[in-house]
Amino acid sequence: MLTKRIFYKQTKRGNILKIVREHYLRDDIWCGSHSCFTCKAKAKEKVLDEVPKSKSKAVPREHYIFLDTNAVLDQIDALEEPFLTNVIILQTVLEEVKHRSSTIYKRLREIINDSSRKFYVFVNEHRRETYIEREPGESVNDRNDKAIRAAALWYQLHLSSQNIQSVLLSDDAVNRQKAIEMDITALSFSEYAEGTDSVDLIERLSSKRWSELKGEDCTDVYPAHLTPSAIQAGLKAGKLVQGSFFASRDNCLEATVVTDQHSIFIQGRACLNRAVDGDSVAVEILPKSEWKAPSNLVIQTEDTDEITADNEEERQMTGKVVGIIRRKWLQYCGILQLSPVAGHTRHLFVPAKRQIPKVRIETRQGEKLVNQRIVVVIDNWPRNSRHPQGHFVKALGKIGDKDTENEVILLEHDIPSTHFSEAVYADLPPNDWTITEEELAKRQDLRDICICSVDPPGCTDIDDALHCFQLANGNYEVGVHIADVSHFIRPNTAIDKEAALRANTVYLTDKRIDMVPDLLSSNLCSLRGGEERLAFSCIWELTPQAEIVSTRFHKSVIKSKAALTYGEAQAIIDDNTDESILACSLRGLNKLAKILKKGRLEKGALVLASPEIRFHVDSETHEPLEVQAKQLLDTNSMVEEFMLLANISVAEKIVADFPDCALLRRHPEPPSANYDPLIKAANHQGFEIDISSGKALSRSLDNAKKPSDAYFNIMLRILTTRCMLQAVYFCSGTLSAKDYFHYGLAAPLYTHFTSPIRRYSDVIVHRLLAVCIGADSTYPELLDKRKSDTICQNLNYRKRMAQYAARASVALHTHLFFRDKVENEEGYILFVKKNALHILIPKYGLEGMIMLTSKDKNQPSPFEFNSSENTQRAGDIVFHPFDRVVVQLSLDRSNVQHEKLRMFLVEPQVPGFSISSAGELLPMDEDIPTL
Repeated sequence: MLTKRIFYKQTKRGNILKIVREHYLRDDIWCGSHSCFTCKAKAKEKVLDEVPKSKSKAVPREHYIFLDTNAVLDQIDALEEPFLTNVIILQTVLEEVKHRSSTIYKRLREIINDSSRKFYVFVNEHRRETYIEREPGESVNDRNDKAIRAAALWYQLHLSSQNIQSVLLSDDAVNRQKAIEMDITALSFSEYAEGTDSVDLIERLSSKRWSELKGEDCTDVYPAHLTPSAIQAGLKAGKLVQGSFFASRDNCLEATVVTDQHSIFIQGRACLNRAVDGDSVAVEILPKSEWKAPSNLVIQTEDTDEITADNEEERQMTGKVVGIIRRKWLQYCGILQLSPVAGHTRHLFVPAKRQIPKVRIETRQGEKLVNQRIVVVIDNWPRNSRHPQGHFVKALGKIGDKDTENEVILLEHDIPSTHFSEAVYADLPPNDWTITEEELAKRQDLRDICICSVDPPGCTDIDDALHCFQLANGNYEVGVHIADVSHFIRPNTAIDKEAALRANTVYLTDKRIDMVPDLLSSNLCSLRGGEERLAFSCIWELTPQAEIVSTRFHKSVIKSKAALTYGEAQAIIDDNTDESILACSLRGLNKLAKILKKGRLEKGALVLASPEIRFHVDSETHEPLEVQAKQLLDTNSMVEEFMLLANISVAEKIVADFPDCALLRRHPEPPSANYDPLIKAANHQGFEIDISSGKALSRSLDNAKKPSDAYFNIMLRILTTRCMLQAVYFCSGTLSAKDYFHYGLAAPLYTHFTSPIRRYSDVIVHRLLAVCIGADSTYPELLDKRKSDTICQNLNYRKRMAQYAARASVALHTHLFFRDKVENEEGYILFVKKNALHILIPKYGLEGMIMLTSKDKNQPSPFEFNSSENTQRAGDIVFHPFDRVVVQLSLDRSNVQHEKLRMFLVEPQVPGFSISSAGELLPMDEDIPTL
């Protein structure tokens, strides 16, 4: 049966266009029930039980469950609980869920694909009896609700001889009432769940069902959010701005909203107005007279609402959140803080992530869960509630257990870590894949050239390899050869979509979460020594002064002669008796790399630093045995220089050929205010920092050296790193050319080409470059700058999360290392806060806080903060950034949620605050007045 709908549309030129839409209706779409003898479905097409016994006291008869769209969207966590079976998902609902949330759609699809769950998709929109025409003036939502009720009624009539009932679960009271009037049993999701004996199902129910707040949650601090229409009007009129909300890690009453043009400071609970880290928000910028300065306080309690301290000299553009444009609520890990009221079922969830507020949840398993890491989802945040409301999802394991804490890190940072799907594995080549003669004929054969890779110890996903030899004219040929991952990952395949979602490989201290399956990352794409591999090569002719004479790109086949570590490559270079081709190649690369680096620095490129550490892990227990700062060799810099050169060369090529859709990477210049802590700290040490340009800053850092303290310059560069903005991916067609500049590298154009095994950005760049040289064909999405911009946003988010996860993993292993250890170590003050000293320990590359509160709660703190000089004074002792201190390190395990390195001041000695080297508190000096 064919139905037609006719529309008339007026074009821009005023012509009337007739549009005819055909919709096919059929009688052979089966119900999927084993109890049905009317439908002529095959056995494998029958999903639903023949006798669907009731699991809820709310519905005693056998029945199949129907869900409306909001029930799926709000209760997806409950649906993932295996207790519920024999559920019919209508096409109407499935399509609407897909339109409204791709994440929930994917989760629903996984449930449907699990045969044990018995979820059946019924294509109601094409079954003649269940298709519903939308009436004039009827909303899409009302029409869809009507279609859901019509399908539920059809099933009930279709299976009436088997006495199987249809039960509609909907939290829409109007929809339920209309269903009841049609003789369909209709309940809210919570009514049905609470009639079961499944505690886990009830625990996972969305908190949106709560009808009242308890007294401890009530507040009148928050103003009402603007309506979506008011927000759009305000944005259009320029009265409001849209940006991403980033909560402070150190102060729960401060945040920053980042827009395309500004960073807007937010301070105070009312101005934060229920925004959560990661949300897209609408902000009203306050008059300049109401601008505020960051408090420089470390506040990690939610007991206060406002900050009264202010520094007029450091005031920043300040605003207030007036509405939420898009929530970015994730699954959060943390612990349960039990209610002090005995028998109470509503408790506070304390997230591990400090930027996330405490969440009120309801659970009857409080005593059982109090020693567990649990996962919670936020459902809503009413205006009159001090805390957001959410629901329990699952328990991960015992607090402090290493495997549990690793899972917390992955979940907290939204790292996709599930096993690859069958569809992804289906896209892989066979395990015994080899290069065909046909493929070899399309490529440059470089198998006879002495090519080698240089990587960290234990690296199995080898992205890059190099070669170098001198030409007859005295110049050098240098090649960078990159794994040709795009040969195996074709556009719009399942593996391509999964790689795009993951965006990068995530490296934790003791494990790696791959972007692509191991067959590619550690085998077929990895440029292992002695094995033939497909590569994408960038080859230059360079003069002895490292000037580029020519550049060429081509797909190639290589056979690496050696897979070296940085240490092994350095040893070959330093062995003057080794005159092999490999040694000569490495020495040539090293010599040219030093010239390239010198040239970059002369142009204004920055050499920054960050404290990095390496763990030596027990091979059996995987516990950290030793921790030490990473050591860098000349070979580290050698590889880095040629990777930078390749990335710049490729950027120039793809921008020339695709000026509107090249995927590039830029590093914006920081605002001058970002450098204030650096300038003040350097001035105190007798050095002047010139920030007028990147080149001036680089020269200032080079000149700021102390012969008596080699670590001083490293600290200065670490502090400079903290002043920088984050480098980001972008599509060339979305910005003007002047904004392409990479400040840190002093490069007008830059991209990522050299790590496609572990970065999806590089896969896209490979595809662009392949089209440039005629080695591959293009596809529509590659040249669509809007879609490229969407990809870039995900790349930036995933890269940021991967960095945070890696740091969290280092912190976890540091805590494991320091359990049951107490050590006195030399450190330096990195930042001076209003109520804390931020300390760096060079030996371990560790950082931590010394809180400047009095050890005696009855006495005020002996410290006085000077905001203009950025110092802390205790009597005659003044603490500046970069001052040397001695601290006692131990692990503070008093807070099971946040184990942290505890630092006590040993030297200099502040009476009543410092401790002796034996750990005893030094007595108060009566000659020093209390402040």
